[in-house]
Amino acid sequence: MASLKVVSPVDGRIYAERPLAGAFEIAAALAAARKAYAAWRSVPIADRAALCARFVDAMVARKDEFGKELSWQMGRPIRYTPNEIAGGLQERTRQMIALAPEALADVKTSPKAGFTRFIRRDPLGVAFVVAPWNYPYLTAVNAIVPAILAGNAVILKHSAQTPLVAEAFAAGFAAAGAPAGLFQVLHLSHADTDKVVRAPEVDFVAFTGSVEGGHAVQRAASERFIGTGLELGGKDPAYVRSDANFDHAVENLVDGAFFNSGQSCCGIERIYVHEKLFDRFVEAAAAMTATYKLGDPLDPGTTLGPMVRTAAADFVRNQVAEAVRAGAKPLVDAKRFAAARDGSPYVAPQILVNVDHSMRVMTEETFGPIVGIMKVASDEEAIKLMNDSQYGLTAAIWTQDEAAAIRIGDRVETGTWFMNRCDYLDPELAWTGVKDSGRGCTLSRLGFDYLTRPKSFHLRTV
Repeated sequence: MASLKVVSPVDGRIYAERPLAGAFEIAAALAAARKAYAAWRSVPIADRAALCARFVDAMVARKDEFGKELSWQMGRPIRYTPNEIAGGLQERTRQMIALAPEALADVKTSPKAGFTRFIRRDPLGVAFVVAPWNYPYLTAVNAIVPAILAGNAVILKHSAQTPLVAEAFAAGFAAAGAPAGLFQVLHLSHADTDKVVRAPEVDFVAFTGSVEGGHAVQRAASERFIGTGLELGGKDPAYVRSDANFDHAVENLVDGAFFNSGQSCCGIERIYVHEKLFDRFVEAAAAMTATYKLGDPLDPGTTLGPMVRTAAADFVRNQVAEAVRAGAKPLVDAKRFAAARDGSPYVAPQILVNVDHSMRVMTEETFGPIVGIMKVASDEEAIKLMNDSQYGLTAAIWTQDEAAAIRIGDRVETGTWFMNRCDYLDPELAWTGVKDSGRGCTLSRLGFDYLTRPKSFHLRTV
């Protein structure tokens, strides 16, 4: 029987192995999901919400156990991993529970004599969620909990790097008392993932991953009239305006660039700093970056772990070397990071200056602990550079002028526009992207619209 093997970036050993689902298991899961959906769609929203609340309680109760597993699977330091569950997953679940009654309520029309008219939000059916490894709890919960709140059944296929996260979700829903078939996990090959997307039992696909992967999902889904939600890549920019709170900007942007070893679709990958602050900013950012501790993510003192695999680390090292050959200047002494070494997933964080948009490091998604910083002379120049990208997931500005932030944000092509923060999802706001960053929307009241279909009731009294 074919299986998947989780090679831990911590030490290169096989941390877990799981059999891949075969044709029989896939067919059984699809049939069970359809059966569960038929009953679940009629369950009151209050009861659906109660299930999701018990689910999040069960997950938080095991945050330390699940956090340690996560560190072994993808390398994030253990000082942070439990908070993906106790912090982000809990916040998003509870917020979507709070929004559900209003967001899923019937839409009333204006009164009309002799008629009762309203629009009901019907669940779609079975949602197939394909989740990545980099924030494996957060990216998955964005679709899973709203789908279940809306009355759908869910099948989760998680990354081959983080299959134990899928099993943790299953344990959470089992502890919450979920009906049989409502939430299921399948460990799948790429070929079988494609088959499930095409399966007639599936009514919606939520995919988070690469642009290439998004195209593959869209091609498979295009043969049927079903919806897709695609959260794809990013090359997210930040602009430090001349009136920024300097210390706050440095601290936030260094963290936004290097947290999770830069492996975040909405992490900061390029920074544009007004010329009045540029020299001070790069000096302070380099000094702060040098304080990170790169090493064993199971050590509570570690602040920067390995990247997910050696190939990803090599991509980052090659991108930096290419930029340096083209004239870029590295500001951080990599020798300060004893754990960093070629041929391993351990990469030293780096800041590059003397960069421009002819270099891949400023235009192509890096997904690693590297950031390029450019000097700009005006808001206009910053806007032009921020928009010079195939991506548009988030963008951020550091300024004390909110009116200017809104004015500039109206012109920046992005799904989320931040002022004085970055790399964060507010569950009351729509999470969406433009250009090659994807399509669709999760979270907020609007997120429920993609997991339901409108059904009009037009009732006439005779």
